[in-house]
Amino acid sequence: MATEEGSMYRIGEAARQLGLNPQTLYFYERRGLIPPPQRTRAGHRLFDEATMERLPFITRAKALGLSLSEIQQLLAQPNGEAITCRDGYRQLSAKVQQLERQIAQLQALKSELQQRMACCQHNRQGEEAETPCLAFDRPSAPSRDCSSH
Repeated sequence: MATEEGSMYRIGEAARQLGLNPQTLYFYERRGLIPPPQRTRAGHRLFDEATMERLPFITRAKALGLSLSEIQQLLAQPNGEAITCRDGYRQLSAKVQQLERQIAQLQALKSELQQRMACCQHNRQGEEAETPCLAFDRPSAPSRDCSSH
């Protein structure tokens, strides 16, 4: 709901409309992700339409895995001008490369855990039996130890 000041929204109204916590809006303001809002005579924050349009962008960018610093870089250049498509592409490309490295690391971890699970499955000698597959002080599941039991 807009206030009587026009298309301006108090923090509670803005937060409700966007499904955010008012503290999130305070935090985004402190981080510079949204401009300092206008104030009523009583000092209440009033968010304009431009800010209300910016907040879903921030929320979606966070959901896509971008950090607040990365989002801030996408929102505007240091001189206040809008970011160019070329710069946006460059920043998003760097993020995709970072995600690809993280995915590769996670796949390696998954593979090691699966090897250890297979070792445990192979060594089922009873519920209390010790097994080398849980020797996490070693870099990977010892396959020769798995087959010897």
